[in-house]
Amino acid sequence: MFQITRKITTKIAQRYTKTSLTSSVVPVNKFDQINFKNEPILEYNKGSEELINLEKSLEHYSCNVEEIPIVIGGKEIQTNQKRCQRMPHKHNHIIAKYYYADQHIINQAIKATKDKKEEWDNTPYQTRVECWERAACLMATKYRADLVATTMLGQAKTVYQAEIDAAAELIDFTRLNAEFLKVFANYEPLNPKTKIYKNHTIWRGLDGFVASISPFNFTAIGANLTFTPALMGNTVLWKPADNAMLSSWLVYKIMSEAGLPDGVVNFIPADGPVFGNAVTYSQNLGGINFTGSIVTFRTLWKLVAKHLDFHKTFPRLCGECGGKNYHFVHSSADVDTVVASTIRSAFEYSGQKCSACSRLYVPKNLWESKIKKPLCDLTSQLVIGDACDYKTFTSAVIDEKAFLRIADYLDYAKSNSQCDVLVGGGCSNLHGFFIEPTIVVVRDPEDRLFKEEILGPILSVYVYEEEDEDKTIELVRNTPKYALTGAVFATDEKFLKEALWKFKSTAGNFYINDKSTGAVVGQQAFGGGQLSGTNDKPGSPYYLLRWTSPQTIKETFMPQTDVYYPYMRMQKT
Repeated sequence: MFQITRKITTKIAQRYTKTSLTSSVVPVNKFDQINFKNEPILEYNKGSEELINLEKSLEHYSCNVEEIPIVIGGKEIQTNQKRCQRMPHKHNHIIAKYYYADQHIINQAIKATKDKKEEWDNTPYQTRVECWERAACLMATKYRADLVATTMLGQAKTVYQAEIDAAAELIDFTRLNAEFLKVFANYEPLNPKTKIYKNHTIWRGLDGFVASISPFNFTAIGANLTFTPALMGNTVLWKPADNAMLSSWLVYKIMSEAGLPDGVVNFIPADGPVFGNAVTYSQNLGGINFTGSIVTFRTLWKLVAKHLDFHKTFPRLCGECGGKNYHFVHSSADVDTVVASTIRSAFEYSGQKCSACSRLYVPKNLWESKIKKPLCDLTSQLVIGDACDYKTFTSAVIDEKAFLRIADYLDYAKSNSQCDVLVGGGCSNLHGFFIEPTIVVVRDPEDRLFKEEILGPILSVYVYEEEDEDKTIELVRNTPKYALTGAVFATDEKFLKEALWKFKSTAGNFYINDKSTGAVVGQQAFGGGQLSGTNDKPGSPYYLLRWTSPQTIKETFMPQTDVYYPYMRMQKT
């Protein structure tokens, strides 16, 4: 994939380590291969050291209200626009207070990124890599329990869901991106054997600051959206999600402790439209890194286009906007795998993963005889409750707005003659924002339940006749406008080979006999097309390339004094 060289033979490498222009070039022999293994997932068994540490962290963050400031260039700022973060599963319990930045403060932050940009972009690759490696070590050891605890309390994730997100995935992103930068530092363009000249590539940051707008549902995504552009030499404005403020603040502090200089990343809680308008209006905008709704991403794109004549560059726009993800079951499928995989994909974290399964297509013969009963029985037995209760399978949805939106879909399903609610359908916001995992058989495959992203624990099932398999595949391909994740379940080898082509355009992450959630950093790089986003594949080297503006350098060693080419001299004679 990438050419890795072991030595630099020309004068230019030494010169670049001494000049501000290219001081980020690293001696190649230090970075000659990727050295990476995924972070092990801790089990939190009774009496284990990790569980003891976690319970101490849970108690600390439950009993204290964290004061979270705006931070620009290392300076902490408070405003009169004070907000609170509450536990979704105990919505009367406040765990953090934070402050909104207004347009004036956001403009100050933009200026701070401009002032810091040249210094940071000229910082050697090796210095940046060492900072990221220190951060990963802190995340894996000193702060692991705190990362899991703040994500459990603030985002209502169970211990396992918090561990795979705020610990394992966050550590993986931090470590692996640093490894990818090592590979880039080793890259050499083709060079002639004559040694008349030498070619080089420098990985610069973008021309302008990067605005990072992160979601509530993954602590690791928020960090990756923000710190990967920073790793590549950019200065960043980070607008964390209100409902992930506590865990985001902890990540920010860890990166600072690891040695990230003040002003490289600026921590800017703000109202969404205020932040969006301010960054897109700035002529110094270099890019937007976004995860969230289609509506918001479209708005940002339109704002960038509106001010394009005013910008100094063409801003990079990277967006992940969710999905309407499917499980397609073939008549040859292993039913136990279908049932277990679908329950996990649809209902873990209350269906709030952008990759969660919300559409299940299943043949009638399997549905009636082997899938319906165990799927419904096991779903009805799932424990829904406090995120800190280790028996809990899934907890509350993130906030009241999400609760009301999902409740509207439940009301629609109950009142629609084309729908049969088999399991769940209940909800309560008395103490927390709880929605029961719900399974709905929908007879109309074009119904809104098959088209609209709900981001909640509702699984819509379409039962098809076995002879209508091809027609049903077309429904999967054409019903929604998303193409994020999808899975097929079958043991028929012929069908599986055909499925690779038939479902090619339906998902950026495609699974065979596995659930549609659970992409692992470095193994299954994540992202989808169509209205699911720009498919930039975090967890791969391609993602880092989105945040760099490479410079090609040709260094010539033989003086050039002749204007004429040899064939021209021959013509003269």
